[in-house]
Amino acid sequence: MKLGSLQEGRDGQLIIVKNDLSMYVPAVHIAPTMQAALDKWDQAEPKLRDIAQKLENGEIPNAKPFEPARMASPLPRAYQIADGSAYLNHVELVRKARGAEMPPEFLSDPLMYQAVSDTIRSPMEDVPIPSEDFGIDFEGEVAVIVDDTPMGVTPEDALNHIKLVMIMNDVSLRNLIPNELGKGFGFFQSKPPSAFSPVAVTPDTLGGAWKDGKLHLPLVCTLNDTETGRPNAGIDMQFDFGQLIAHAARTRPLSAGAIIGSGTISNHDPDSGISCLAEIRMIEKIESGEMKTPFMKYGDRIKIEMFDENGQSIFGAIDQKIVPYAYNANTAENKAMAG
Repeated sequence: MKLGSLQEGRDGQLIIVKNDLSMYVPAVHIAPTMQAALDKWDQAEPKLRDIAQKLENGEIPNAKPFEPARMASPLPRAYQIADGSAYLNHVELVRKARGAEMPPEFLSDPLMYQAVSDTIRSPMEDVPIPSEDFGIDFEGEVAVIVDDTPMGVTPEDALNHIKLVMIMNDVSLRNLIPNELGKGFGFFQSKPPSAFSPVAVTPDTLGGAWKDGKLHLPLVCTLNDTETGRPNAGIDMQFDFGQLIAHAARTRPLSAGAIIGSGTISNHDPDSGISCLAEIRMIEKIESGEMKTPFMKYGDRIKIEMFDENGQSIFGAIDQKIVPYAYNANTAENKAMAG
């Protein structure tokens, strides 16, 4: 089953999307928003699945054409986003880039930070950044949405709380990171709002690609029409999603609608390519002593997408352009933030 949120109000309008991403049908009579469906998932899921099956069978004559440009991220705002860093090849490379070694405990204890959740960008929305000097980077990730998850949940039981899977662009401002981490209090200004795929899917929809709490498919990242890589999300993932969720819930419960990110997908095999610019810059430094690839500039476009074994897009594409930002109290964004 594939679900999405039309850009309607602050929390979107819940829709059910056909597996081939060609058609959709509103689901507001079951739950007005994705969050509302997650809040009563046990009651909502069977009804949503019934309509999804009818949509697949062509039994809904008033189904409408699916338009990615009209989509918000599945959760336009969320109670919580906890983003991990499960791919240690990425961790090691980006730490080297700022002159830091990887401590041995990273092999057994996941990294995780609290990301922006009150503002989540739409999958085709421009990314406004105040300065190119901030070191603008994309990060291609997989993310999951959980239902109410108890504190102290085991990694095995945590997998049962995963209700939806999606992909993510975790925007990073690399040149702001060293000073922030140097303060010893984590990311803040260096992590602006992220975006997620046009649709989120139930794990069973992924078939055999979803196994052992990992999504075993390549994530394709394309920067300005040039593919940067297609690392496999199921390879070199040190911590599966059960472990990441258990880590997040060690001392706190997670509410329905909480999002857990995998961190930047990264394979040890260099032929897989990269899903962030920080990695290629570090590889360049190791090989030649100099970082040659620039970070993103205004006008650059990043596209992130995942395909099944038949070449069909699973989640739809995240397709975003970097643009300059200047504060204006009258912009729609600032008015919305002000309520």
